[in-house]
Amino acid sequence: MARFTPPAADAMRERLLDAARDEFASAGLVGGKLERITAAASSNKAQVFHYFGSKEGLFDALVAETVADTFTEVPLDTSDLAAWAGRLSESYQRRPWAPRLATWHRLERADAPLESVATSYADAVAEVEHAQRAGVLPRAFRPAVLLGLVLHTAELWSATAPEYEPLVQAVTPPRRRQVVVDAVTALLGGKG
Repeated sequence: MARFTPPAADAMRERLLDAARDEFASAGLVGGKLERITAAASSNKAQVFHYFGSKEGLFDALVAETVADTFTEVPLDTSDLAAWAGRLSESYQRRPWAPRLATWHRLERADAPLESVATSYADAVAEVEHAQRAGVLPRAFRPAVLLGLVLHTAELWSATAPEYEPLVQAVTPPRRRQVVVDAVTALLGGKG
């Protein structure tokens, strides 16, 4: 008789995160169902509680991982912030769950900020401030405000309302990226 070998802990944790990504991106924390997540991961609720402590813990871990993955995939480049915004916009198009999870987090977990995410943003703001002090970036906006404007501009196409999408559907993906780059370039007064 074949002996049962449980999956490695890291593999099970990743399967739960992968399943949670799709569920939470479409339904949010409140609407997301652990039953669907565990079924998709070939797991059970006990595993969720073992690895994450709660449904909220799973959601928070997923959001934190998604932000970290985004900064890893598209590292901040203050020497060419406009091009970085274009790459970030493309990343959001390839990984539509990232901006969706961020939106759900703002809506449902605003009272529970994530330390690792806050640290990532604080580090990025510090880089922007350093670039401003070095004269690489303009000082028209405070560093955190400038970064926020760039982040939200990069998210433009991901945040387009379904009622508005038909009005811009002719804008091709390469052109969408260029619109983001051009908008951030204008925001920076022509500096990258």
